[in-house]
Amino acid sequence: MADNNPFPGENNTGHIWDDNLRELDNPPPRWWMIAFWASILWVVGYAILYPMIPGLTGYTKGIMGWTQIGEYREGLDEVEMVRAEFETQLQGMTAKEILANEGLSSYTIASAKVLFGDNCAACHGSNGQGGPGYPVIADDDWLYGGAVETIEQTITNGRMGIMPAHAKLLSEAEVDKLAAAVMSGNPAAEPLYMEKACFACHGPDASGMQALGSANLTDAVWRFSEADQLASVKQTIRHGVNDTSDPLSREAVMPKFGDRLSAGEIKKLAVYVYKLGGGQ
Repeated sequence: MADNNPFPGENNTGHIWDDNLRELDNPPPRWWMIAFWASILWVVGYAILYPMIPGLTGYTKGIMGWTQIGEYREGLDEVEMVRAEFETQLQGMTAKEILANEGLSSYTIASAKVLFGDNCAACHGSNGQGGPGYPVIADDDWLYGGAVETIEQTITNGRMGIMPAHAKLLSEAEVDKLAAAVMSGNPAAEPLYMEKACFACHGPDASGMQALGSANLTDAVWRFSEADQLASVKQTIRHGVNDTSDPLSREAVMPKFGDRLSAGEIKKLAVYVYKLGGGQ
């Protein structure tokens, strides 16, 4: 930095670098100063109109009385006004009637998405794809049937099917034969299927009974899907499902929501789940 100013008459600070780099002492442009003072005035005006300045016991409220919660409630009231027309119609309709009305069906699906996320997605996945040990509800395979009325009943009252444990009734060789028959997709062809009365729950053709909630053993859709599916089938045959007499029995319980959700919310969920993969 030079000690002497080699640029006489120039409005600089006298700080010179590398012979010609210097710091000028000119005022800011007028437009910049106008914007600067305008921003100060804007802050003052904002502080007068809206909540802003904190204090020891609170904050300035502003002369407009605006609050975030107030704006939220106003927005919520607007949403409720839009929804009111649809909600009024839904009150007097069954889930099946809602499905028959394209407009109401679309509205119900949109409004039930949050309900599904809050109450169902933890077990069945965000899109009904199922989670480990929990059934898929986005396909057309239903233990109790996929009619919307049945789905509504399931959500309301829950489900808990029972598969008796057979570890004490079957030899290991018999378990192996039955498991292999189930994996083949045609367990009814195995003589043991009839001899051990498997047909009593799963039907003479092994396609299941919706009245009992017994699984279809011919479609290769697994309630308990695991890497070693044959071993999984053997586990189920040996120890059953929800059999309290066997500590190794699988647990498969659909909780009831009739005491948690309103009838209207359950109806919406039934429509939503049906649209994911309902069917007869």
